[in-house]
Amino acid sequence: MSSPVKTVDGITKESTQKMIDEALEAYPEKGKKKRAPHLAPNDPGSGSACVKSNRKTVPGVMSARGCAYAGAKGVVWGPIRDMVHVSHGPVGCGWYSWGTRRNLMTGVNGVTQFAMQFTSDFQEKDIVYGGDKKLAVLLKEAKELFPLAKGISVLSECPVGLIGDDINAVAKTMSKELDLPVIPCNCEGFRGVSQSLGHHISNDTIRDYIIETREFAEPETPYDIALIGDYNIGGDVWSVKALLEECGLNVKATWTGDGEMERIAATHKVKLNVIHCYRSMNYMCKVMEEKYGIPWIELNFFGPTKIRESLRKLAERFDEAIKAKVEKVIARYDAMMQKVIDTYRPRLEGKKVMLYVGGLRPRHTVGAYEDLGMVVVGSGYEFAHNDDYERTSPEMPDATVIYDDASEHELEHFVHALKPDLVASGIKEKYVFQKMGLPFRQMHSWDYSGPYHGYQGFPVFARDIDMAVNSPTWKLVKSPF
Repeated sequence: MSSPVKTVDGITKESTQKMIDEALEAYPEKGKKKRAPHLAPNDPGSGSACVKSNRKTVPGVMSARGCAYAGAKGVVWGPIRDMVHVSHGPVGCGWYSWGTRRNLMTGVNGVTQFAMQFTSDFQEKDIVYGGDKKLAVLLKEAKELFPLAKGISVLSECPVGLIGDDINAVAKTMSKELDLPVIPCNCEGFRGVSQSLGHHISNDTIRDYIIETREFAEPETPYDIALIGDYNIGGDVWSVKALLEECGLNVKATWTGDGEMERIAATHKVKLNVIHCYRSMNYMCKVMEEKYGIPWIELNFFGPTKIRESLRKLAERFDEAIKAKVEKVIARYDAMMQKVIDTYRPRLEGKKVMLYVGGLRPRHTVGAYEDLGMVVVGSGYEFAHNDDYERTSPEMPDATVIYDDASEHELEHFVHALKPDLVASGIKEKYVFQKMGLPFRQMHSWDYSGPYHGYQGFPVFARDIDMAVNSPTWKLVKSPF
């Protein structure tokens, strides 16, 4: 039985389309024609994506899609704790990707985890003569400095692809010489149309170089699972892993937040893959399903309503013992979550929020806002594909605006028209809207808070949203509306 369609007072398909048309008027005819298919009123009953996605950004239209290197280094490879991750190219990309994510790790830095910035620091002479020899020297140095690292990844930046450096040949040679897995990832930033291709390339690299090269030391059980597509931003993996284990499941590997190469390599032995970020890890789940017969399930751990639904959906994959434990866990936390809702909902009831983030958050967080009595009036992604929008449409109220790869101009226009009480987006939008006097939460890295996932995360999420919306400082800033 399908859920009833949600609506928002004052928002109709006609009003939303009029708002979109007005935003598009600022563009020249060619730009308008290209952007129009990426903006639309939501139609939950259509059963398909209402906007086009995964297309090239329109030249001259300022957007924020990331690049293949960002998807590989910042999302998939960077959070793996027991490997050295080398950014092969100029220093800037590696430095930026290292400093902007909050993938927390356990262990001792430089001994059992390596959350540091490693770069080949390309100079002009490397562009002219090639950086292969420099890379080989760097790999030797990394092995000498950090002998306990379980492997080294080499992530290529744009110039590497442009000059034709053969990182695959260097990695193959040095892997034998160092007796250590050296894994090349050809993820030059100019590949594809967004960072999404970097996720895909990384998944393919894990498939080709890592998976099935190790076995778990512990004996197999019917409850062995892997947590896929969670990057431990602010401690999210720790929150969800503890919850799943409380339900009686064995989380044998996490991909890739606080992840370990040797456990990722043995994931072909688990009984089920539990995927959170569908966009970044769906490729690998499908590979493991086809090659090893491992089923996968997509769950949502934002907010008590979705957590409850997800745990029960997960329990259906297991026996009565797990089902009983899941119900016991839900009963234990429901009362705690209700106290959180009782505290914050009266302060947030009816407040409107606009979302614009990458990955899963523009659909997964909708339920968490609704748990707090808030209404999501706009949602969109920086690098989503059609199947992401198909999953988003049923979560969003009817006729609310859906936008793909939105420009600053479009977002500002929608904010003026919809007058949200909160914008939840990325770092590039943060100061635009705060200067407009609008409460804002940076939802790429939880604005340096967290965790937000699981029962541990919801109280933190609720507190942060309340703190953003109801801060007295907004009385000191004049809003444009």
